[in-house]
Amino acid sequence: MRVFCARMCVRYVIPEQPAAEREFSPAQRWWRFSPSFNVAPGRHVPAVRLHAGESEGVMLRWGLVSAEAKGDVTQAGPSGLALGEIDRADWRAAWLNGQRCLLPLCGFYAWRRVPAGYRQPLFVHVPGRSVLLAAGLWERSESDADDVIESCALWLLPPVRVGAGRAPCPVPAILPRTAYEPWLHGTPAEARDLLRQLAPVPLVWRAVSPRINRLEHDDAQLIEAVS
Repeated sequence: MRVFCARMCVRYVIPEQPAAEREFSPAQRWWRFSPSFNVAPGRHVPAVRLHAGESEGVMLRWGLVSAEAKGDVTQAGPSGLALGEIDRADWRAAWLNGQRCLLPLCGFYAWRRVPAGYRQPLFVHVPGRSVLLAAGLWERSESDADDVIESCALWLLPPVRVGAGRAPCPVPAILPRTAYEPWLHGTPAEARDLLRQLAPVPLVWRAVSPRINRLEHDDAQLIEAVS
């Protein structure tokens, strides 16, 4: 039987900056990034958030570092949060303060175990959409020496099936375009309802090279199909 690894999303693909800005153009653009095909927790990733009521594009560390960690990245928490974890103490203050963000991506990776005994990587994406925006939460953590770490995590939907007859796969909370502004500007209660009512998007997948398993590989060939 072929099954997906039950862990949350641990790798995704960042689009070109102009393409991300065509999907959502922040009022202020402090970010600068290039396409990346093998993004893992610990990397700085582009994100849109609010500052003084206006949207801004910034770079955040993927993998939530709580305020209580005082800037210690060795205490980094999850890169993905389940809906049932909204009220956890580690990030409850960030949630109640409206520290939500949008994370641009092209797709993400999942792994399934095949009869031969190894884990086959898959590139999962939404047909017809080259740039997606996923719901995220961001946090600010400051050390005693005034060093500041700003980090983020993806919100994850309940697992869905990718492809006919496949096992469930955890996926990021990919938002429809009509939800971008409500996600950023809504109250915590409205944002919670948005996540709960979010319909899963249609997903397609293709088997890709196991080169994705090594972080030193980061090129467009990683998302090309293999037999």
